Amino acid sequence: MGSAAPEAPARTARPAAGAAAASPGIHIESLSVDYGAQAVIEALDLDIERGSFFTLLGPSGCGKTTLLRTIAGFVPARGGRIRFGERDVTALPPHLRDIGMVFQDYALFPDKTVFDNVAYGLRARRVDAAGVRRRVGEALERVGLAALAARLPAALSGGQRQRVALARALVIQPQVLLMDEPLSNLDAKLRLQVRQTIAELQAEAGITTVFVTHDQDEALALSHRIGVMNRGRLEQVGTPAEIYRRPATGYVADFVGAANLLPVTLARAAAAGETAQAVLAGGPGGAPTRLAALAVAALGAGEALLMARPETLRLAHADADAGAGAGAAALPVRVLRRQFLGDKTSYRVQLASGAELQVDRHGAGHDAHQVGDAALLAFDPTATLVLAR
Repeated sequence: MGSAAPEAPARTARPAAGAAAASPGIHIESLSVDYGAQAVIEALDLDIERGSFFTLLGPSGCGKTTLLRTIAGFVPARGGRIRFGERDVTALPPHLRDIGMVFQDYALFPDKTVFDNVAYGLRARRVDAAGVRRRVGEALERVGLAALAARLPAALSGGQRQRVALARALVIQPQVLLMDEPLSNLDAKLRLQVRQTIAELQAEAGITTVFVTHDQDEALALSHRIGVMNRGRLEQVGTPAEIYRRPATGYVADFVGAANLLPVTLARAAAAGETAQAVLAGGPGGAPTRLAALAVAALGAGEALLMARPETLRLAHADADAGAGAGAAALPVRVLRRQFLGDKTSYRVQLASGAELQVDRHGAGHDAHQVGDAALLAFDPTATLVLAR
């Protein structure tokens, strides 16, 4: 993935009063799902707190949409259980699970007005006409589309259509809201606007929400917790800060934000949370270099991965002390490329071993290094991690 700024502070789940407070948690036990003869998800366990915004994050084909559609009831489970609170919904069809669903392609009725699209679920539930008018009006007001109630979807922008889809999902006051990449068809500006709308409405309603995306920025900005998926299993579940700052594996580190990953060797085993001594081959003059790094999980002696975010690395001129005050060893590097990005400069540097790393510098003088410069690189021992290879 490309470079990403450190995430916004994790949102705090605060279920609202009233109907939203009844929104249950989601409990998944030993879930297995097949497509034909192929196992897509195998023995997956997951607990999603009531009223929280939970994101399933991962690349195409990792199983995140399959998991969402299984929670919704569109895909049957081969084994395991899904519960909404204490209610077992594993065998229930979608219309009996009390869910709201927002799709990537909006799924609006093209021949129905905005009002009638939002009213559809209420009418299917036999809500009286006065109740429909009141609740649809309130829902459209919440998404800022009350003035467009009489329009057809073709007369709306992409962002407006997605807000109609969101209003339609929320107006029925479902127990659970499920969203399948709802922002992927929008341009960058609209994505930010609708993302903010989703965050505000979810916080207001306090509804348990499962959101699927491959976009790390969306996941970091919106979520109370994130589950990073890889080949049908959850690689790591945690808050945005935990996922970004303490990735459990090299896969998570590389997928969520930009990460520099280097093969290293541990001379001895390290306990979780312990500072380990990672040996990096091919240092100055070909000699190995010892770097201090935090072990996220217990590791045995032998092969491992060193992980450092670009913004945690220090870059200084060759005649300076790059690790001053940080207790870090400085390694000689050469600047291969640079990109001036306004508030920062992103550099590509090369170690003596030939390995290349990305370094993002902020603050005064962040653009002081030029292509071809010799420089010194230091790893911050408090922000550098060692992971299982």
